[in-house]
Formats: sequence, structure tokens, C-alpha cells
Amino acid sequence: MKLTVVGCSGSFPSAESPCSSYLVEADGFRLLLDMGNGALGELQRHIGLYDLDAIFLSHLHADHCIDMCAYFVARYYRHEGGRCDAIPVYGPEGTEQRLTAAYEDVPDERSMSEVFDFRTLKPGSFDIGPFQVRTDKVSHPVDAFAIRVEHGGASLTYSGDTGTCEALNALAADADLFLCEASFTHGKEDIPGLHLNGREAGECARDAGARRLVLTHVPPWTDAQRNLADARAVYDGPVELARTGAVYEI
Repeated sequence: MKLTVVGCSGSFPSAESPCSSYLVEADGFRLLLDMGNGALGELQRHIGLYDLDAIFLSHLHADHCIDMCAYFVARYYRHEGGRCDAIPVYGPEGTEQRLTAAYEDVPDERSMSEVFDFRTLKPGSFDIGPFQVRTDKVSHPVDAFAIRVEHGGASLTYSGDTGTCEALNALAADADLFLCEASFTHGKEDIPGLHLNGREAGECARDAGARRLVLTHVPPWTDAQRNLADARAVYDGPVELARTGAVYEI
């Protein structure tokens, strides 16, 4: 598998990065994990606008899904070759309604489903193209899912947004690469069921036996280097900060 970081800023885009979006590729199949603010523009540095094969939306907060409204425009009003076929979009219950409300001026209430084949996420295992995936609900104020993606014996776990929870630990077990959010600062914010800090991300990677940790979803107001140091204090494996444009072979 190849993982490309399209966007990794948390809550709102930074000067260096769009919000959460990660491209996973194998066997010519392209799966996008989230499409937050600014991600659609950056995505086009890596693939063509219509080259995606499926999209996974971890939850429906704007910094993880709002550029789906812009992508609707690109697919619905495409000038060459007519309207695009519907692409599978895996998201929490109510995804179609959320995006329709966010866009507001759709031709009719079913227009989104003409270019997006909405599929409601449930905890469990299924296939997306050549990938074997497993999802589970994690700890966040809205329905939110983490995902484990496997292909050819390799594994990637993406936390989405979450506080500490057993579901995330299970999905990250022995993962070759653990892409984990680290929004908060250890000793500063303490809001259960919302986000992880760098230390908690490191502890989760350690306890799960993940082989590599990449910290992501660090908001512009959070000290990323502090979170990196906090993760390294509790996790002995390789750990780094996600950055836009970074590519990982898994």
C-alpha cells in the first residue's frame, strides 16, 4: 500500500496544510480517507480529479468532510463526458443529508446521490476494492469511526477523531503504520471523549504494538513538537509528525 498525506491539520487549515485527508493506493485502486477543508485542491497535486475509486468519511465534522461539497460540484457539473458515475462514499448515518444541507443549493434533495453512492458505516469488516477493512465506533461527540485497512499482509490504522477507547486499541493492534490524531496537549486540555494528546497517542501505539506511529490532526494552535516529544516519551518505535505531501510505503 502507498499512503499519501493530502492534509493533516486539525480543526481548520494551517498555512502549511489543508485539514484531514489521506490517500491510500494499491493495485491501481485509490481510496481517500476524509476530505476536510482545502483537501480537494491539494489532492489534485497527486491524482486527477476523477481518479478516486472510493471515499471513507470518519465522521461529519467539517474539517473531515466539507470539501465533499466542492467535489459534488466537480462530479455533478463536469463539462467533459457528462456527469460522473456515482462513487462509493462510506460514512456515518446521515452523511447524505449532512452534505446536502451544507451545500444547500443542490438541484434537488437527491442530487448528491446521483454522483455519490452513500453507504452507511457500521462496526465490522468488509472489502473496499482490493482492501480488507475493519471499522469501529470511537469516542467522539458525534458518530465517528476509525478504520483499519489491510492489503497484501500490510496494515494501516487511521484513528479519525477520538478520545481514548478500547475500539481504537483493537484496530491498531500490530498495525504496520498507525496514523493517529494528537489534537490536545498533555497537561493542558483534559476533555474525555473528544481528542487525544501526544502522550495518549504514544500510549495507544505502545499498548497496541503498532510498528510505526504518525501523529496527525494537530491544530495550528497546538505545539506539534511538544506532542511529538510526549509521544516519544512513552513509545519506543519510530514516530513522526504527518506533513502534507509525505508518502509512506506500507
